[in-house]
Amino acid sequence: MTSLAGTGTLLRLAWRRDRWIVVASVLALVATAYGSMAATLDLYPSDAAAASGASAMVDNPSLTALYGPLPSATVAGIGVLKTVMMGSLATAFLAFALVRRHTRSEEEDGRLELLAAGVVGRRAPLAAAVALASLTVLGTGLLSALSLLATGVDAVGSFALGAVEVVAGLVMTAVTAVAVQLTSTTRGAGGIAIGVLGLAFVIRATADTATGAGQDLAWLSFLGWAEKVSPYGANRLWLVVPAVVATALLLAVADALLHRRDLGSGLWAARPGPARGAARLGTPFGLAWRLQRGSLLGWTIGYAVLGLVIGNIASSVDQIADSPDVEEMLRKMSGGQGSLLDAFFGTELRFLAVGAAAYGIATALRLRSEENAGRGEIVLATPVSRWRWLASHLVIAGAGSVWLLAVVGVAAGVAAGSVSTTGVAELLPAALATAPAVLVCVGLTLLLFGLVPRLSTAAWAVLAVFVVLGEFGALLSLPGWALGLSPFDHLGSLPGGDPNAAGLVGLLVVAALVAAVGATAFRRRDLAT
Repeated sequence: MTSLAGTGTLLRLAWRRDRWIVVASVLALVATAYGSMAATLDLYPSDAAAASGASAMVDNPSLTALYGPLPSATVAGIGVLKTVMMGSLATAFLAFALVRRHTRSEEEDGRLELLAAGVVGRRAPLAAAVALASLTVLGTGLLSALSLLATGVDAVGSFALGAVEVVAGLVMTAVTAVAVQLTSTTRGAGGIAIGVLGLAFVIRATADTATGAGQDLAWLSFLGWAEKVSPYGANRLWLVVPAVVATALLLAVADALLHRRDLGSGLWAARPGPARGAARLGTPFGLAWRLQRGSLLGWTIGYAVLGLVIGNIASSVDQIADSPDVEEMLRKMSGGQGSLLDAFFGTELRFLAVGAAAYGIATALRLRSEENAGRGEIVLATPVSRWRWLASHLVIAGAGSVWLLAVVGVAAGVAAGSVSTTGVAELLPAALATAPAVLVCVGLTLLLFGLVPRLSTAAWAVLAVFVVLGEFGALLSLPGWALGLSPFDHLGSLPGGDPNAAGLVGLLVVAALVAAVGATAFRRRDLAT
C-alpha cells in the first residue's frame, strides 16, 4: 500500500460532505465580484467620469489600508477595489476551513483513526483535503473571471482578478496544511492559520500606507502578492508563479511534519493544564466562556480596528461619492435616508453586521463540535440539563455578536467624530440596530443543530445567500420577495433615518422562534456518540 492510497476515495467523501457549502460559498464569491463590477459600470459611464472618485480613493490612507491601492483610475479599477482584498480574504478563509475540517477536525473527533485502519495511506487525508481546497480555489478564480467577462470589461483584467483569488487561496491552503501538523486541537490549528492570515493583512496594510522603501514590505505578505496582481492595472498574472512555488514549499514542510508526529497528536506537545480548575469551570456557562473567550478577544480587536478605519474614511466620503449615481447606490444599500455620510456608514455597518453574524454562527457551531467529540456527552452525564448546556453556548454566541456591533459602533463613532459631525451618539445605535438580523442567523444555526445536526454547517451557506441578497439584491433590481428573504433587508435606515420598528421586532420574534424550535428538537433527539 502506498502512502497516497485512498486519496481519491477520501476526496470524493470530502466533496460528498461539503458539496453544498462549497457550491454556495463559491457562488457567493462569484456573485460578489460580478455584482460589484456591474454596479460600478452602471454608476460611471466612462473612465473620465470615474476620475474624480478615483483620485479621492487614492488620497485616503484609511481606504488604502482597508482595501489596498486602486489598481487603476478607471471604471474597471474601481469595480474591483473591494473585491481584490475582500475576495482574497474570503477565498483564503474558505481554503482554511476546508483543509482544517478534513484533517485536524477529523483527527480530533477520532474518525480519521477509523479510516486509517482501512486501505488508507499516511498522506491520503492531507492530500485529499489539499486537493479539495485547491480545486475550490481554482474554481472560484475561474468563475469570477468568467463572470466579469460577462460585464464586457477587459479579458486580461478579468483573469487577473481570478489570479488574485488563486494566489491568496493556494497559499492559505498550504499554510493551513502546516498549521494542522503543529497542534493537536482544531482550535489551536485555527488560531495558528488565522493568525498568519491576520499578520499577512497587517503587513500588507502597513506597506500600502507607508512611503519609500516601506512599501516593499508588501512582498512579505501573500495578501500583498495577491494585491500586486493589480487587475485592470498592471495585470501581473505572473505572480501566480511565486504563489505556486510557496504553496509547494509549504506543502513539502507539512508532509515532513506529518511523518514526525503520531496520529491524533501535534508536533507541539499540548500544554498541561493546572492541577485544579477554577470554580467557574464547574458551571456550563463558565466552561463555554473558557472555550470561547480567546475567539471573542480576537474578533473584538479586529472590529475595533475596522471601526477606526471606517470612521477615518468619513473625511473623504464627499469626494469618493461625488456623483448622484454613487449616492443613489449607497442609499439603496443602507436604507435610503439621511445625508451622504449617513448612507456611507449605513452601508458599512450592514456589511460589518454580516461579520458579526459569522462570529455568532461559528460560536453556535461549537455545540456541534463538542457533541461530535464526545465532550458534550460527558457534560450532560452530570446534573447539567440539555437546556443549560445549550443556553451557555447560545448566550455567548448572541451576546458576543451584539458586543462586536457595539465595539465597531463606538470605534467608528470616535474616529468619525474627529473629522465630521457624526459620532458615537449616531453610530452606536445604528450598529446595534443590526443586531436582530444577526440574532436571526444565530437562531437558524441552532435550528439546524437541533433538527438536522449533520447539516449544521449549512448555516454558512444560508449566510452566503443573505450576503448576496443584502449586498447586491437592490443593485441588481431583484424582486421584493427575494430581498425580503434576507433579515438584513428589514433594518430601516440608521444612521440619519428611522429604524424599522416593526421589522426589528419581527426579526427578534423570528430569532426567538427558530431558536426555541431548535432547542426543543435538540432535547428530543439522541446525541451523536
